[in-house]
Amino acid sequence: MRMKKKKHGPERLKLLSGLVCDDIKALYENKEAIYKNDNPLRIEIGCGKGDFVCGKSLKEPEYNYLAIEKIADVCTLAVENYAQGRGLGGLAPNGGWQKPNGTVYSLGEVVDFTGDDLGNVRFMVGDAKELLVNLPDNSCEAIYVNFCDPWSKKGHTKRRLTYIEFLKMYSRLLTPEGRFYFKTDNRPLFDFSLEEVERSPLELEYHTYDLHNSEMDKDNIRTEYERNFSEKGFSINMLIAKNNK
Repeated sequence: MRMKKKKHGPERLKLLSGLVCDDIKALYENKEAIYKNDNPLRIEIGCGKGDFVCGKSLKEPEYNYLAIEKIADVCTLAVENYAQGRGLGGLAPNGGWQKPNGTVYSLGEVVDFTGDDLGNVRFMVGDAKELLVNLPDNSCEAIYVNFCDPWSKKGHTKRRLTYIEFLKMYSRLLTPEGRFYFKTDNRPLFDFSLEEVERSPLELEYHTYDLHNSEMDKDNIRTEYERNFSEKGFSINMLIAKNNK
């Protein structure tokens, strides 16, 4: 189901543009300027409404995170959820953004945040395949893909984010001991992904067909999508693959 187009979506995203990057190469080359530190980088592809990256960044703040989302309206929700979660304010009653001190920024303006306010997550709108080619080898410590489109129609296999060519790209981007994490409720996609990992430069380190009843669940960040499908009786599949180079 397509998300209904958000009213004033571009203006809402502009309000919080301090959390949004438009140049992935510059983000990596100027990490200290953007994140205010040089901590290792982790990337989530297809961040949705931001549940995972918001939870993960709070749980493991010693890393920097880049959350990529192809759909601008969805990314807008993720950025707003992250900002609210960090106590940076919320949507103003009549539009715009209201900071905790009561200052209201109107649509079309940019909220004035300090570097310390912004935390360890930055967001980017775009196609991950096109964006990630601009990063150098060994540039990130982990890559996460959660509940991506299974591309089930015949002939769409190559679009899957666990297709061999994507896995090769992840291997190039990951540090020598970096890891790729994948979750899905779609069993055919998961079986396909296991087969692709076996023929990729990555080495399968762990997998489960029932994450919520496994030892890995204690550290699992459950997204809204994940909770909904789990409550409907769907098992959550997960794999971890280590870089093998």
